Amino acid sequence: MNNGILITGAAGFLGGRTAKFFAQNYPSRKILATSRRDSRRLELEAQHCEFKAGDLLDISFCEEICKNIEIIIHCAALSAPFGSYNSFYKSNFIATDNLIKAAKKFKVQKFIFISTPSIYFNYRDRFNVSEADELPTKLVNHYAKTKLLAENLVLNAQNSELQTISLRPRAIIGAEDTVIFPRVLEAHKQGKLKIVGTGKNMTDFTCVRNVIEAIDCAIKAPVSAYGRAYNITDGAPINFWKALNYTLSSLNLSPIIDRVPKTLAFFVASLIEMKATLLKSKKEPALTKYGVSLLANNFTLDISLAKSKLNYQPVISSYEGINEFIVWYKSQQ
Repeated sequence: MNNGILITGAAGFLGGRTAKFFAQNYPSRKILATSRRDSRRLELEAQHCEFKAGDLLDISFCEEICKNIEIIIHCAALSAPFGSYNSFYKSNFIATDNLIKAAKKFKVQKFIFISTPSIYFNYRDRFNVSEADELPTKLVNHYAKTKLLAENLVLNAQNSELQTISLRPRAIIGAEDTVIFPRVLEAHKQGKLKIVGTGKNMTDFTCVRNVIEAIDCAIKAPVSAYGRAYNITDGAPINFWKALNYTLSSLNLSPIIDRVPKTLAFFVASLIEMKATLLKSKKEPALTKYGVSLLANNFTLDISLAKSKLNYQPVISSYEGINEFIVWYKSQQ
């Protein structure tokens, strides 16, 4: 009988936290964590996860890990604002396609896909964006394009035998974060961090614990909730720069005071991106248009659909998630 739960991307932030949560809260189930990287094997095995390293681009590996699995939580992705389309297409679309095919072959019952609200991004202020809003005609980067392709693949696979849901969590934060706050702290360390624009921009964050709550709600949701995508956030937008300076102060670092006009920062980022493209650089530019917009724009999501269809309710606030990160970060120093 299939009763296992498979979590992909388990060497990453969300995947690792999700695997440990399910191992702790579903002790009667086999929790299989997988990643291309072997770096967190011992940590995850100590939390009673089974771990298998492998590449989702290998269909035979996908079939191996889907045996005796009831639920797949697909967190693995190539997430970056810069890089070749082919690398994103393979990591985000082909890997998902392989996993879906293997899931069907071995009668997996539920497939929870972690998507992205980057598909809504258009370099402008956006407030209370809902799943029903029209998407930009041109998506912001290869990551958004290929994640949307993969999401459509997952949702189109929905049928009576394989139930699928896509979650779109916005800006995931919390203990073990290796993306948002670590990048900001590195920029601060190098003296490159300035308030972009007015500094009044409001944004939604999503504590990793709330993303896990949404995943758990999705697994328990009625059949009528499947076959669609859901926005996920902490449910209460906060001022981006106040939150950032709170984090810096809590880590005994100087707050950001200096400002740069958004138009100037965007222009400089455009030049840097153009140079990187012309030189066919594989390294992510120090400044991107997407990055500038994230620092300067208002961006909030409507999560009423997740509340009504999935019975999702955030269990901690954004500042609780920030505090969780601060405690963890200090413990790593």
